[in-house]
Amino acid sequence: MSAIIELMRPFHWVKNLAVLVALPFGWLAHGSACIWPMVLAVVSFCLASSACYTFNDVLDRHEDLLHPQKKNRPVARGAISVTTALALGVILTILAMVLAGCGGSVDLLTAVGGYLLLTLSYSLYLKHEPILDVIIIACGFVVRTVGGVLAVNVFISPWLVVCTFTLCLFLGFGKRRSEITMINNAELAARHRQTLVHYSPDLLNQLLSTTAGIALVTFMLYLMDTEKMPGQEIIINKRPLLFTFPLVAYGLFRYALLIESGKISGPIDALWRDRTLGVVILLWVLLCAGAVFLPPVQKLLIYS
Repeated sequence: MSAIIELMRPFHWVKNLAVLVALPFGWLAHGSACIWPMVLAVVSFCLASSACYTFNDVLDRHEDLLHPQKKNRPVARGAISVTTALALGVILTILAMVLAGCGGSVDLLTAVGGYLLLTLSYSLYLKHEPILDVIIIACGFVVRTVGGVLAVNVFISPWLVVCTFTLCLFLGFGKRRSEITMINNAELAARHRQTLVHYSPDLLNQLLSTTAGIALVTFMLYLMDTEKMPGQEIIINKRPLLFTFPLVAYGLFRYALLIESGKISGPIDALWRDRTLGVVILLWVLLCAGAVFLPPVQKLLIYS
């Protein structure tokens, strides 16, 4: 059972918090009625992502043996058979689709199904295409974000979608940079992940700089933009949240520093192992939550 739980990678469920981006908008538009659809969306994407991790570990079991950390994954080390892993993946896929349809939202069901197809396409072929492999990962996060929006039936700023996409590009290229640093052998790196032969530290550093800059600019534009909730006389002014911008900038630069050191394997590893980064993210979430949900602060952001 412990190996099955490990195969599902519950620590990586934190990635599905991208679904909650729409929660403040849903709360403002529908109040507490948005909670149940949002819960269904988060759980559905958690199960769907675990299903994709399971299928991916089966396909990559031989390559994972060449990685200093991934060689300890359950399928790679033989703790779970390929048949058991595939059966678990099918069960998780069915559960994810059933839960997505429980809320009566065909849009959420479509988003979860699209995420499954996108991720499986990545595992089967697209991960072997340089640059495109990271773009597909970023698109997966955008689908999560859009899935949350569809679940609570609200409008979300295009700037936020672009920001999510470029931020995930930054995190994805950072992971590739970390893999090259950790393996530290060109031949082994290429055998572990075919696309790594096309990446160099200099290229990845340039891509990291570019995507980080675009993510910061689009996040700033998102905060500067005002939005009107569909069907309601509510205008959302997010400019007071600009005071959180230094936290976002520091978080990105801190992640780049950790990647360069070669001590972490990716964003999830950085989140769990680096206390400073975890505190920065928690502080940012608390400030944004207070600005949206606490009435005294909310008055600074919303006017009718």
